This record gives sequence, C-alpha cells and structure tokens, in this order.
Amino acid sequence: MENSNQLANRFREVLLSGKWIANTNFKDQLSDITWKEATTKIGSLNTIAALAYHINYYIGGILQVFAGGPLDIRDKYSFDLPEIKSQETWEKQLRTMWDNAEKFAAYVEEMPDGKLEAVFVDEKYGNYRRNIEGVIEHSYYHLGQVSLLKKMVRPSEKG
Repeated sequence: MENSNQLANRFREVLLSGKWIANTNFKDQLSDITWKEATTKIGSLNTIAALAYHINYYIGGILQVFAGGPLDIRDKYSFDLPEIKSQETWEKQLRTMWDNAEKFAAYVEEMPDGKLEAVFVDEKYGNYRRNIEGVIEHSYYHLGQVSLLKKMVRPSEKG
C-alpha cells in the first residue's frame, strides 16, 4: 500500500505538476484557458469552469476535515460555482484551486501513515486513504473531460 508521501505525490501529479499517467495535469490544462473559454457552454456538457470548481469544491471540503473541521460539502452543491464575468474572476478561481491543492498535498504528505487507515469523519465514508484516493481518481476523471472540452472550445489550429 502507498504511504502518505506517495499519495501526496500522486495528488500533485493530477492537479499541479505530473505528466506520468495522463501526460498532463489540471494546471497545465487550465493555465492558458481564458475566462470566455472556461465558461463556454457546449450542449448539455459542463463547462471547464464548472469542472474546475467541482474538483476544488471537494478538495476544499476535505481540507476542512484535515484541519479539524466538519465535513460540510454536499454533492448537490458541487457545481454551484459563482458566475465568472472576467479574466480576473477566473484567475482568482484558479489561484484558489492551486492554493488548496498545495495545502491538500502538504496535509497528506505530513499525515502519519497510520492515520490513512483511520475512519474519515464517519464509518460510512471509509478511511482517510479511501477519500484521498477518491479525490485523485475523481480528478483524473474530470481532467479527461477538461482536456476534451478545451479542444472543443478552441478553433482548430491549422498550420
């Protein structure tokens, strides 16, 4: 089984700096997206901004638990992002996501390995390891969607 340090590295790979599994990460995919691209709606699909918010919503909620707080997040609110009407607002959302991702990774990295098997808030949620791995897997799932949406919102570049 992976230890805390390995889990933190896997989390960083999908959010901030990795290229191993998906050959990309959220930070790479979102760094050159404009607010208009991020909020472009394609049919009934979620927007890039909504997916970024969604992932950060769960990271933030689990961070709160890591810091000793309650688990307040609810699935039904996980796509309730505030309206984005400027590049500044979009960049603020991204900065919050990167800050939360760094904090999350640091908490996991410093977590004693034994805590990984401890109950996360309530037995029905499993243990810390299950929740950390869940965030990693959930992030890869939505990273694929972001990658595809990015191709859909940008005009084809033909040379």
